[in-house]
Amino acid sequence: MRRIRYGQLCPIAKAAEVLGERWTILIIRELLVGNYRYSGLQRALSRLSPTLLTRRLKQLQDCGLVIRQPAAAGTRAEYRLSPAGRDLERAVFALGEWGMRWARGQMRPDEIDVQMLMVDFSRRLDAARLPAGRTVLEFDLPSLRKFRRWWIVVEANGTRELCSNYPGHATQLTLRLDPRTLGEIWSGDTTIPSALKDGRLSVAGDPGLVRSLSAWLRPGALAHIRPASSQRKRP
Repeated sequence: MRRIRYGQLCPIAKAAEVLGERWTILIIRELLVGNYRYSGLQRALSRLSPTLLTRRLKQLQDCGLVIRQPAAAGTRAEYRLSPAGRDLERAVFALGEWGMRWARGQMRPDEIDVQMLMVDFSRRLDAARLPAGRTVLEFDLPSLRKFRRWWIVVEANGTRELCSNYPGHATQLTLRLDPRTLGEIWSGDTTIPSALKDGRLSVAGDPGLVRSLSAWLRPGALAHIRPASSQRKRP
């Protein structure tokens, strides 16, 4: 596959040659938030084929943005950003802020990637606000035929595991909602209290977890950015 080439010395053109390939910026996004393993990248970028993911990671290594750290005994290899890659943090999240403010009217319902949303809810969940010991949270999305149920298992030390199959532990809280509501909570287009009030979200289980739901289930990192007045929030 031919790489993008603009044939200009302009530094913006050179940066676009490196970052303009499909999925490249999203891979960098994941590495910036601490998703270092190949399997984790696959889960967060579920619509990216393994073949293309491997190719993009190799290209980023060739460009000096990513370093592949060999696996130690009993562990898997990890992909880490080089200093040049980490220096993209401000640019990547500034691009995200621009997208939240100005590109919201171009978001479509078929772009609600439940797997990506569940990955981000899992890693942004505030474990410090959960009860001591293991907490198991179930997300039930009845309108889906595939991947209807998800579980987040949070251990006493704060580590968490996202499961699409029953993890074998008793569930403390079940949240039932549709994918669109899940996406709107993540993007800040609606709040948990609003979704509960209008019946789009229902919860059952531990009363303490129900009361503190808005405190520990945090939306996306850019949910505080509101669309510009000329942009529609949702089609």
